[in-house]
Amino acid sequence: MLKNILKNKKRVFGILFLVFLLAGLRAFEETLFYDPFLRYFKTPNFNNIPLPKLRMVTLFFSLGFRYYLNSMISLGILWLLFKEGKIIKFSVLLYAFFGTILMISFFFVLVKFGSTNKMNLFYIRRFIIQPIFLILFVPAFYYQEKTK
Repeated sequence: MLKNILKNKKRVFGILFLVFLLAGLRAFEETLFYDPFLRYFKTPNFNNIPLPKLRMVTLFFSLGFRYYLNSMISLGILWLLFKEGKIIKFSVLLYAFFGTILMISFFFVLVKFGSTNKMNLFYIRRFIIQPIFLILFVPAFYYQEKTK
């Protein structure tokens, strides 16, 4: 295993760099992105507090940009891990599909049920702002590679 790591130093350092980029997005999220829900969901007993005032267009573009950045960094990690074009093409389709579904769902729940369905809003938003799909795709593609 150590020989493999030493043989693939550039890939390992590339993956570590991209993981640190993901961590950096998370660490500086309050300064980089417009998201009034960051503080809102950290307040205790947020279920009894009304939703914060929102600039919907700014929120849409901010969440979309954050999802895009997470997706691009995740695709870079997938490329460095698997070096296979089919996996990247399939992942791009999955990221685009899930991103569209999540953004539509988020704003539908926000507009239609925002004040009554805050936990759904919280979890949909979590999928948008966190690289959860990367955590799902890596073991799935690894398993697929091992079963070929």
